[in-house]
Amino acid sequence: MNDSIIRVENLTFVYDDGEASLTNTEENRGVKDISLDIKRGEYVAVLGHNGSGKSTLAKLLNMILTPTSGKIYIDGVDITAEDFSEDGIYDVRRKVGMVFQNPDNQLVATVVEEDVAFGPENLGLPREEIRRRVNSALSKVGMTSYVRHAPHKLSGGQKQRVAIAGIIAMKPEVIIFDESTAMLDPLGRRDVIGIMEQLNREEGITVINITHYMDEAARADRVVVINDGTVVMDGKTRDIFSKVDTLHSIGLEAPQGNELLWELNNAGVHIEGEGLTSEECVETLYNFLQGKTSRK
Repeated sequence: MNDSIIRVENLTFVYDDGEASLTNTEENRGVKDISLDIKRGEYVAVLGHNGSGKSTLAKLLNMILTPTSGKIYIDGVDITAEDFSEDGIYDVRRKVGMVFQNPDNQLVATVVEEDVAFGPENLGLPREEIRRRVNSALSKVGMTSYVRHAPHKLSGGQKQRVAIAGIIAMKPEVIIFDESTAMLDPLGRRDVIGIMEQLNREEGITVINITHYMDEAARADRVVVINDGTVVMDGKTRDIFSKVDTLHSIGLEAPQGNELLWELNNAGVHIEGEGLTSEECVETLYNFLQGKTSRK
C-alpha cells in the first residue's frame, strides 16, 4: 500500500490581478516550487506568517484553486492531470475534507443535524446510514445535545464543532484545518485542538493543521514552515522548534518554553533540557535550580 496520502511535486500557484483583488487576505502571494510528502495517518502542522502562502497551499490540496504548475497526488492519483474529471475533483473533496477559519462560511442549514447531514445526503446514502453518520459525528465533537439547535445561535466554538462534524460525516481520510481556531476564544481553541488529536490518534485520520499558534503546532508530530511561498523548514516538531534563531530570522517564534530557555542561554545562563511544552520547561528549570543540569 502506498504510504503517502498526499504528495506534491514542484507546486506553484500565482494569483493573477483579478484573483488577488478577490482575496480578502494577505495570503495572495501564492506558492513557489513546493514539494511535500504527507504520510497516511500523520499529524502535521503548517506554519508561516501572514502572506506566507500556507492557506493557498490548503486550497490547492482541495482543488479549490488549480495550480499554475506542478503535480498533486492524492492517494497516488494525479489530480492535476489534464484529463482529471469533475467527478474526480468531487471524490478528492470527499477524501480530503477542509475546515475553514470562519464556520459561518461552512454552515448551510437552519438546524444542526440537517447541516451535518448535508454532505452524506449529497453522496446519495440511505437514510439509515445518514442518521448513523450524523449521530456519530455529533458525538465525536461533543454536540449531540444540540442536534435540533439553530447553528446561527451557537457560539463560535460550537459552530466550528458543527462544521467539523459535517466533514467527519463524509468519512474523509484527510482533514485540513485552515486557521480553524483563529476566530475562537482559548476554550474554543482547546476544544477544537482536542478534536483534531482525537481524530488523528483514535480514528487514524491524517490531520493537517494550518496555524500561526506555536502552542498548537507544538502538539503535532511534524512541522512544515512556509515563508514567501516556499518550504523553508520541514521535520519533527521538536527538531524544528529547537532552531529558534532560524525561526526568528523568518519572523516566527518558538513555543514560550523554548523561547525562555533560548533567552536564558543567550544571557549566559546555560541550561540543558527541553522546553517544547510548559511541563517540560518547568521540569528543565527545576532541575537547573536543583543543580542537576549545567550552570555558567
